[in-house]
Amino acid sequence: MKKILLLGAILALSTLTISAQSLDTPPSGDNQKASVTQYIGGMAKVTVNYSSPDVTGPSGEDRKGKIWGQLVPYGLTNLGFGNGNPGPWRAGANENTVIKFSHDVKIEGRDLPAGAYGLHLIVNETGPWTWIFSKNTTQWGSYFYNEADDALRVDVDPQSTEHTEWLTYEFIDRQPTSATLALKWESKLVPMRIEVKDYNDVYVHHFSRQLEGAAGFNYQNWVAASQFCVNNNTNLEKALVWADAAINAPFVGVKNFATLQNKAAVLMKMDKMDEAEETMMAAVEDPGANPGQIHQFGRQLIGMGLKDKALKLFEYNYERFNGAWPTNVGMARGLAAVGRYDEALKYAELAHEEAPDQLNKDGMKAAVEKLKMKQDIN
Repeated sequence: MKKILLLGAILALSTLTISAQSLDTPPSGDNQKASVTQYIGGMAKVTVNYSSPDVTGPSGEDRKGKIWGQLVPYGLTNLGFGNGNPGPWRAGANENTVIKFSHDVKIEGRDLPAGAYGLHLIVNETGPWTWIFSKNTTQWGSYFYNEADDALRVDVDPQSTEHTEWLTYEFIDRQPTSATLALKWESKLVPMRIEVKDYNDVYVHHFSRQLEGAAGFNYQNWVAASQFCVNNNTNLEKALVWADAAINAPFVGVKNFATLQNKAAVLMKMDKMDEAEETMMAAVEDPGANPGQIHQFGRQLIGMGLKDKALKLFEYNYERFNGAWPTNVGMARGLAAVGRYDEALKYAELAHEEAPDQLNKDGMKAAVEKLKMKQDIN
């Protein structure tokens, strides 16, 4: 009898547990869930999770012209539920709109640490609107909004835009180190500019971790990491360590044109010219160096503003390979870079005649015309 009663109690408890579970029913008000993700600079990930209402109401009523200031009230308002504090708009529908950052960022120029934030918006009839990033990400809408949870507030100017039926978050301006996220609904666009904080340091730190693993057993990766620093003029001391590793690291280092040229570029960026020139000549004199590689090195030097050194390199390339393609091109570029246009023209004309394909022939024809007008071709 006791066993039967115990079994009955267990079954009753199981029934209660099962009945407490909820179904995945359609979203409240048909405000469908949505998400948008953008990587800034290829590394920092920004994601917005939100529910998306439409301008047309649940019963089919046309709410054009009735969104801002009516459905979405101006200012902080008593929402009639929750903690009783005046609250902002939830910047979406249903649950908290949540924005997540994988790395530290700047919002409209102000610092915000990596993490997840509840996103709210204060809408005003005149003047700027205010984005609010709250440390509370689990509340329903803004009913329990508390200013004490604010991580950041930033003011932005709303803009007029084409009609957008469904509330939408979209990344509308994507730059190498920043992007603009916009809320678009009805006739308004509300932007926020997001910039990756310490963009270069993010990558250098990431490279450091990668080079400690399998990627570190490929000398080309050490070269690529140091070249990032050169191209972005950052962490040059670390770039030099990486450049040396590409040449000398046990089981990895290779002494060839690519690794020596890379180290020379780092040294030049550090203004260590004597050591740089010695390394540069070791690179171009490497038996495996070809005229195309040396030519590209010369162009890199011109890009770094080292025009005299570039010309010296182009001259070496021309003499070593007896005028083979593209050494005449290099002579034209090197001489033009230092303002010796008449001499550069002669080499450009020779390069035009010997160009191996139509693309290069057209390029050298344009260079000839520029040099006739005493214009640089770099």
